[in-house]
Amino acid sequence: MNWPRWFIVMGMPVDETTNNGSVQVPFQLAVNELAENPENRCPCILLLDVSGSMQGEPIKELQEGVVVYRDSIFADDLARKRVEVAIVTFGGSVEVVQSFVTADNFTPPPIQARGDTPMGEAVVTALRLLGERKGDYRNAGIKYYRPWVFLITDGGPTDESKPCWVEAKELIRKGEAENQFSFFSVGVEGANMGKLTELNPARAPLRLKGLGFKAMFQWLSSSQRSVSRSIPGEEVPLSDPTAGPKGWATV
Repeated sequence: MNWPRWFIVMGMPVDETTNNGSVQVPFQLAVNELAENPENRCPCILLLDVSGSMQGEPIKELQEGVVVYRDSIFADDLARKRVEVAIVTFGGSVEVVQSFVTADNFTPPPIQARGDTPMGEAVVTALRLLGERKGDYRNAGIKYYRPWVFLITDGGPTDESKPCWVEAKELIRKGEAENQFSFFSVGVEGANMGKLTELNPARAPLRLKGLGFKAMFQWLSSSQRSVSRSIPGEEVPLSDPTAGPKGWATV
């Protein structure tokens, strides 16, 4: 799927199935919060570039955008029980600053700009985290919608000569091809769009208009609210972020 393609089959919860298509997973109560809230899950990882070049207004607007995202999902009674958020930052080092939690338990953590841009390592870390969370769902008998991985950067990878960059590209290629997740990337002014295209050729990156983080996160939260309310197997229309005066991005 290429950007933009806004009728995406995102409404189908996915899980391990038998040959006849019926779900057959063991129900275990190993993860307390999943046992207490057995709603279908729509997991989303925010992969945030917090390198030194984001210092100042960009990091401030990004932080405020995450707050808008959280507030928008929290306002929806169903989405706040179904949409799960995790945050991985990369700036000098890669950190999981927020493990997966539903929106009703999500408090946006403070972020600070520093260091270089280990993007490859960040992608690998995020996808491993996602794999672990999917294991939690399976163990608890929880269905989940196709996960979202949403990368935001104003630069290019400083670890592209390392094995993790090659691994990141292969994990994304395989994951997109097998519908394991949908990987989106957004370039802030100064981003190396060529490297973002190289990272995921299946879905062209978008360029953020100015510092329109709030509009971008409004679109993201609105899209995930729609997915969380969808009927399994139903196509969910996502508005084109490049269209009209309210569009927050360009191709």
